[in-house]
Amino acid sequence: MKRIILSTESVADLPKDLLENYPIQIIPMHVVMGGKDYLESELSVAEVFDYYHRTKRIPSTTATNVQEYHNLFSKIRADFPESVIIHLGYTSKASASFQSALIAAEAFDNLFLIDTLNVTGGLAAIVREAVTLLEADPFIEPSYLIEQIQSVIPKTRLAFVPNSLDFLRAGGRVSNMAFIGGSLLKIKPCIELKKGKLVSTKKYRGNMSHVAEKLMRDYLKQYDINRKQLYLIYSIGLDEGIKIRMTQRAKEQGFEKINWIQAGPTISTHAGPGCFGIAGIEN
Repeated sequence: MKRIILSTESVADLPKDLLENYPIQIIPMHVVMGGKDYLESELSVAEVFDYYHRTKRIPSTTATNVQEYHNLFSKIRADFPESVIIHLGYTSKASASFQSALIAAEAFDNLFLIDTLNVTGGLAAIVREAVTLLEADPFIEPSYLIEQIQSVIPKTRLAFVPNSLDFLRAGGRVSNMAFIGGSLLKIKPCIELKKGKLVSTKKYRGNMSHVAEKLMRDYLKQYDINRKQLYLIYSIGLDEGIKIRMTQRAKEQGFEKINWIQAGPTISTHAGPGCFGIAGIEN
């Protein structure tokens, strides 16, 4: 039986325990600041936020290109010559990266691409599901593993709330009028992943401490999330007290394992500092 190797994007923001315990191959996306293109792995989130605070310009993000995917798949094949590669890709609805991966994959045999229609904690949840299946059965048939991964994609739920509209406005994602109105009324939009697209579904009013409580309550009321695992997402700047309370709320709801995921540079350029989010897989 050929060994199965998993690969995914840096924007999965995978928890450290997953990276330390399983050889997942990661390909970085790009962040552009001051006219210079950086691999996400070359930057810290603090540098991204510092750039914005100094220049009032939002960094931009660019997709991974065909050559970079070709290099990734070539390296995996060189390191594991007899392997089957399964790549869990960033949603094709929000980036050209998956299309680039498809083009690169044409040069390889035993390479399968899955469009997870997810980002950050949602993508991390799907990757962990794949790892769990592999650990339970190291000799699992690749076709069956792919089938199982694809079955959880429509059941994976991600929602987050930015702490302010500054980064959304700077990135052209909200108008100046909406920014002014939202700031005056302390409105925070809830952004959810729907069929691979990030859309605003509801609005919350108040400080982040109050909003985080509302988001978790609404999310768990709307979705029947499997209690074995919950992913709580944050960007630098979220108050530690909020993290402590949200962990406690998750425990009260019966979650066995709670993973905090820090948004990396790419996700942080969209969400800004102090963001809070939640992800999991429905039963």
